[in-house]
Amino acid sequence: MEKIIINGGRPLQGAIEVSGAKNAAVPIVLATLLIGDKCIIENIPNISDVSFSLEILASMGCRIRMLSKNTVEIDSTHAEGGASPYELVRKMRGSYYLVGAELGRWGRAYVGLPGGCDFGVRPIDQHIKGFKALGANISVESGYIDARADDELHGASIYFDTVTVGGTINVMIAAARAKGMTVIENAAREPHIVDLANFLNSCGAKISGAGTDVIKIKGVDKLYGSTYAIIPDMIEAGTYMCAAAATRGRLKITNVIPKHLESISAKLEEMGVDIIENDDSVEVIGNLNLKRVNIKTLPYPGFPTDMNPQICVLLCLAKGVSILTEGIYDNRFRYVEELRRMGANINVDSATAIVEGGTELSAAPVKAVDLRAGVAMVIAGLAANGRTEIEDIHYIERGYDDIVGKLRAVGADIKKVIIPSPVSYQKAN
Repeated sequence: MEKIIINGGRPLQGAIEVSGAKNAAVPIVLATLLIGDKCIIENIPNISDVSFSLEILASMGCRIRMLSKNTVEIDSTHAEGGASPYELVRKMRGSYYLVGAELGRWGRAYVGLPGGCDFGVRPIDQHIKGFKALGANISVESGYIDARADDELHGASIYFDTVTVGGTINVMIAAARAKGMTVIENAAREPHIVDLANFLNSCGAKISGAGTDVIKIKGVDKLYGSTYAIIPDMIEAGTYMCAAAATRGRLKITNVIPKHLESISAKLEEMGVDIIENDDSVEVIGNLNLKRVNIKTLPYPGFPTDMNPQICVLLCLAKGVSILTEGIYDNRFRYVEELRRMGANINVDSATAIVEGGTELSAAPVKAVDLRAGVAMVIAGLAANGRTEIEDIHYIERGYDDIVGKLRAVGADIKKVIIPSPVSYQKAN
């Protein structure tokens, strides 16, 4: 068993460099399957979701070569569709982007149903709706998605019933090589969707409108390899911003795009935290007296759902009653029970958490119940006096590149340890 152990109560001081965006890296890496050529992807984060993605592609016949710690060369020329290993696909939610990539390249996809963090019901019905509009027949049987275009994929007008990041990305990938024009309305607007569109365009795709709610894709017959650098991770940046505020420290967070952080910065400033924006960095100066706020998570450019658990830790430290409403996923608050172990006073009613703040958190043994919940436990452990032990840290490693090393470099007393599994004995008869 691996654990993160934190002796908290130390203000974070110094600078942290943000890695490439997880939510951009996974679809871009998997979309190289669509290209059928050699691509070099730079600013790749060293996280398990990317490692799983590369392992899946290698098992499908792609040639993977690490050029440096954060640069990978992917040659998908001789890849084979429908060959992704079920046990790997189940380890991550983003594996469903293989469906769009396989459909776009071969007109047929056969992919296991995805895994990843459990936030309650996260259906792929909008993905399926989009694929059907492009001319594919879809069936889901025995744990696999089987998608077939009897002729070839064709352009279509698609209106998503709800804003869906995954659906927007998946349909955009498939439509890049469909015949004719595809128009996606009510599209998601997140920065990683823009990043994927920019990557595909660098390979010869014709995509416009990414970052707005209407995306147009003019299909092309062939795509070509390119060299592309992934954008910085706005959620990693926001996480370290919250860590600085929670420890009453002062952190300069580098390699960021400040515009992507506007909704996070605005709420921190409302709580009394000072934010200094530079061209490619933000400086966060903590405040001893955090103020209560109300927050609702929304699609971009609203406050991100992936920052829900991290901001909740700050609300626990702020004086007064704050209300945190989850507007995206119906089961985001599973982490609340872990914060309660540390003395937090939080009541959850459906999609709303009422947080009575103003009391210091106390160190306790806790666990990560998903990726962002896990890193919230790290922030809570940094803020609490005493020794906090966090289990199930594999969730955290899905999305944070060397979080222990980065935090240690700015003054945190934090380490990752391996606890030997207990030996079981059988009683003799």
